[in-house]
Amino acid sequence: MTRPSRPRSPLWLVVLSLACEEPMHPYRMQTLIKERGKDQVANVAQRNSVYQTIDALKRAGLIRARKTEREERRPERTIYEATDEGRRTLRQWIITALSTPAREFPEFPAALSVLDPSLTPDELSRLLETRVNALGLRRAELEKPVPGLPRIFLLESEYLAVLNRAEIAWLDGVVEDLRAGRLAHPSSKELRRSATAMGRPSDEVVDRFEREQRSARRPKKRRLSKRKRP
Repeated sequence: MTRPSRPRSPLWLVVLSLACEEPMHPYRMQTLIKERGKDQVANVAQRNSVYQTIDALKRAGLIRARKTEREERRPERTIYEATDEGRRTLRQWIITALSTPAREFPEFPAALSVLDPSLTPDELSRLLETRVNALGLRRAELEKPVPGLPRIFLLESEYLAVLNRAEIAWLDGVVEDLRAGRLAHPSSKELRRSATAMGRPSDEVVDRFEREQRSARRPKKRRLSKRKRP
C-alpha cells in the first residue's frame, strides 16, 4: 500500500509516534496522549478514535500487532509496534509537516466567509466577545508552567499560545471597529458594485440581502407576558 505523503490527521502522527517509541496497547496510548497534553493537538474526543486510527495505520502497513496479552480479570489487550516502514514514514511526515505548510480548513474562517447578513454589528460583536472569553480560558491553560520539563517538549503549547494571543488581539480590533461603526455589512448598492470582483450573486440574492438588512435594523419588540387574572 502506498504511504500517504502526510498523515491523514494529527492523531495519525501522534499514535504512530507512540508505536515507534515502544510497543504498547491502545489504552496506554490514550493515557499517554492525555498525560502529555497531546489532546491539545489531536482530536481524541471520541472514545474509539485511537482504535480507529490504529486500524487505519495497520491497514497502511505502518504498525502491526506484536502480541496479545491477558492480565488477571482483564480483557485481552493487543500490543502494537511500528514497522520499519512506519518508522521511515513518521520521520518523513515530521520533516514535511515542519517545513511545508499544509492547506488546512478550520471552521472559524469558514464561518467568517459566510456571515449571515441578518446578524447586526451588535450581535456579531457579542458573538466574537464570547469567543474571546473562551480563547482567554484556553490561553491560561496553554501558558500554565510545567516545572522540570525541557522546553523542547513544550513547543506545541508555545505555538498554540502564540496563535491564541494573536487571534484575541485581532478579534479585539474587529469588535472595536464593529462597536465604532467602522465595520458593517455592505449596502445593496455597495454589494452590486463589488459583485464583479467577488463572484457576482444574482439580483434576487442582492434584493434578499437588502430585505434581511432592513429586518435586522428594525428594533425588536418585547413580548409582554399576560398576567393571570385572580
